[in-house]
Amino acid sequence: MSESKEKGKGIFGRFFRGASEPVQEQAPKHGEEQAVPEVAAPETVAPTPPKDVTVKAEPAPVKQSWFQRLKSGLGKTSSKLTSGITDLFSKRKLDANTIDDLEDLLIQSDLGLETTSRITNAIGKGRFEKGISADEVRAVLATEVERVLTPVAKPLVIETSHKPHVVMMVGVNGTGKTTTIGKLANKYKAEGKSVVLAAGDTFRAAAIDQLKVWGERAGVPVVARDVGGDSSGLAYDALKQAQATGADILLLDTAGRLQNKQVLMEELEKVTRVLKKLDPSAPHDVVLVLDATTGQNALNQVEVFRDRAGVTGLIMTKLDGTARGGILVAIAAKFGLPVHAIGVGEGADDLQAFSAADFAQAIAGI
Repeated sequence: MSESKEKGKGIFGRFFRGASEPVQEQAPKHGEEQAVPEVAAPETVAPTPPKDVTVKAEPAPVKQSWFQRLKSGLGKTSSKLTSGITDLFSKRKLDANTIDDLEDLLIQSDLGLETTSRITNAIGKGRFEKGISADEVRAVLATEVERVLTPVAKPLVIETSHKPHVVMMVGVNGTGKTTTIGKLANKYKAEGKSVVLAAGDTFRAAAIDQLKVWGERAGVPVVARDVGGDSSGLAYDALKQAQATGADILLLDTAGRLQNKQVLMEELEKVTRVLKKLDPSAPHDVVLVLDATTGQNALNQVEVFRDRAGVTGLIMTKLDGTARGGILVAIAAKFGLPVHAIGVGEGADDLQAFSAADFAQAIAGI
């Protein structure tokens, strides 16, 4: 093969015609550009689909019943009681010393002297020098606690004979008063009632802002003023607005600065007087919100607010964060005020109507 023919076997000829069919290249004529052959785009190959992989579905969270949440919330209180009862009665017969030790345990659990006496009398009656199991002691505990609480377990009834039904919420700062108002608003709105909220704790910007947030969540109006405004004037405006709009319920927040008790009580009395100018029967309920973690101090709060603010009922919060849940039993035995609801968490549905039987079983660990 001549040299000129060898030069004609170019790479482009082999690419288009195949290596077995060599093509002689032609030199470009003078002034003519050499054409550059197009290169085909690489073929897109679809990825091989992966083999079927079975993905284990996560189980849907199981929503606890109210009693389960209550029992869990009172876990610290019941654990303290049940472990103490087990230690006392697992290896001992019932005698005077055992009764004394049980009495100390019940008092330390904030159940109060009256309820403690009822329980120890019921356990000791006809059982001295006989064996008694820890389970039997817990059953007696639950029975006696239920007897104390049953007369005070009363829901907050909204009267339809007048509009609006005014509920004035009172309590010291930090008890969860504003949050409780928000939860009640959410509950009543869900029941189809029209609600107005009044941010009457005008001394705390956080309380005003918090109530506005709850109002937005529940879709209800909030009457508010700037920090430092006159709380009685705000209560007047809120009631006037609730009347004008035909609202079913007015939930009124109030200040809770118990460190200056005299000024606070005078302020609450003034709010009440102002409300009566528009509705002589208002407020229709004065609900005291108590924090279970305060223990024995809650007894003093009930006494002060009952005497000066005319408290008509109680709501106890934060039962899920304390080993002092027994204080509610002591309060019921001493004051006999209606217990409308209890709270065991921050969720909107963690505030429920109070049940004596449920509370007694939960606190006894049954």
